[in-house]
Amino acid sequence: MLRVLNRGNHQKDWSPEQHVEFVKKCEMYIGKLKDAGKLIAAQPLAKQGVIISAHGKEWKSDKLNTAQEIQVGYYHIRAEHMNDAVSIAKDNPEFEYGTTARIEVRPITEEEESTGFVYPT
Repeated sequence: MLRVLNRGNHQKDWSPEQHVEFVKKCEMYIGKLKDAGKLIAAQPLAKQGVIISAHGKEWKSDKLNTAQEIQVGYYHIRAEHMNDAVSIAKDNPEFEYGTTARIEVRPITEEEESTGFVYPT
């Protein structure tokens, strides 16, 4: 899984043309991964939302702070090994269009070792 992180407001100074250019580069990146059979799913996340937490039986709900780092999207990919996944992540257009992007690269657990539970796909 590639978890794309960036400042929520990192695009605030972009022109409409630059935004369209970025989106088209993302579409090309997605197309390249699809054509290579490496993409399972990919979606951007809206910049609205809440963060919930529990403290005993009390629930707390906070707005996303888009001035801070937030998850802006994800790519569920197929990779042969971690180096393959890292190579795929390095081609992401987020790095070309800003200096605050980070991508977390992590394997997905498909089955619980202790119980044998298989997660749905």
